[in-house]
Amino acid sequence: MDINKLIERVKAILLTPKTEWPVIATESTTVTDLYKNYIVILAAIPAVFGFIKGSLIGIDLPMLGTMRVGVGAGLMGMVISYALGLVQVYVIALIVDTLAPTFGGRKNLLQALKLAAYAFTAAWVAGLAQIVPWIGALLALAGGIYSIYLLYLGLPALMQCPPDKAVGYTVVTVIVAIVLSFLIAFVVGSITGGTAPGRVSSSDIEYDKNSPIGKLDDWTKKMEQASKQVEAAQESGDASAQTEAVGQMLGAALGSGKVEALAPDQLKPFIPDSLADMPRTDISVERNGAMGMQISEARATFADDGGRSLQLEITDTGSAKGLMALAGFASLEEDKQTQDGFSKTYKEAGRLVHEQWDNGGRGEYSVVVAERFTVKVAGAAKEFDELKDALNEVNLAGLEALKDAGVQED
Repeated sequence: MDINKLIERVKAILLTPKTEWPVIATESTTVTDLYKNYIVILAAIPAVFGFIKGSLIGIDLPMLGTMRVGVGAGLMGMVISYALGLVQVYVIALIVDTLAPTFGGRKNLLQALKLAAYAFTAAWVAGLAQIVPWIGALLALAGGIYSIYLLYLGLPALMQCPPDKAVGYTVVTVIVAIVLSFLIAFVVGSITGGTAPGRVSSSDIEYDKNSPIGKLDDWTKKMEQASKQVEAAQESGDASAQTEAVGQMLGAALGSGKVEALAPDQLKPFIPDSLADMPRTDISVERNGAMGMQISEARATFADDGGRSLQLEITDTGSAKGLMALAGFASLEEDKQTQDGFSKTYKEAGRLVHEQWDNGGRGEYSVVVAERFTVKVAGAAKEFDELKDALNEVNLAGLEALKDAGVQED
């Protein structure tokens, strides 16, 4: 195995995919070489770092503290997750190969395996971010989304499907991949606790902008523009320009472009001096960023002399606000009732709302404002409505008025 060659391939497929896919299409290789020199190495990243996060660092649970999976169970989960991940790549290649004629492509299992392996690169590399709190989860998600874009770009080159068929081809493949991912997560969790090719160009095809495929088409166009900026920055040799361009690409992957999150002095005024008749006892406000992406967060505790306390969190998701919009578009809903309490997720007045209550007298109430800001109140209360009343003391209208603050035009 040539580690330098592997690194160069990873960089090329991530930063200049449009020029790298035609190169990959002409390369001579075998299934064994693909696995030995590429797949078995990169597929280990999410499995290993998932073990580090779950068993060594721990997962923070609201109101419950930090949860860690036992090292033995974590290691077993890591091994099984890794093994199933290796199988998943080949299964997706089989599906891509089977679907090829449906979308005007040519069946070729080896080309399909190359496509699956190199498209997975972004998701595998992003597995490194699992150990980074908060923004790491977003970067890992962005990696998965970027892998979808890599798949979309690679289909015409490797499976020889018409470009105007690539969106539908991608959608069907991704749906199958999602189902497989859920199955893998279920298995690991149980252990650890078409038509013939046409002559119409893609520019002649229009989609309903409000439909899922229309939104995907719009997203791919934004990603294409962002990738051009990355290629230009790469050719310039300017390190700062490259970082900026990659940040813009991540913003496009997250569906919102580049957004400068609110500065701490802009977010702090939304934390009141008192909440539910309890004075504020501490406060922290910070803005963090990586690769051109930013997120701001304000936290405060309110307590009285009787030992009662509430925690308030206000987060500006910045460049990840596209995910909030996606959550709203998906119309996420949940209504779960048990003898111990309830958990609900629904939309109210255009806002995504989450309620959680333990009959022992603790719960949380959170609202997504303007598809960008999340506001959450958690703690002890006599009844759930006390948490709702407390959150309504926050100036939500003021936050909503800042929904376009820091948003940079495409």
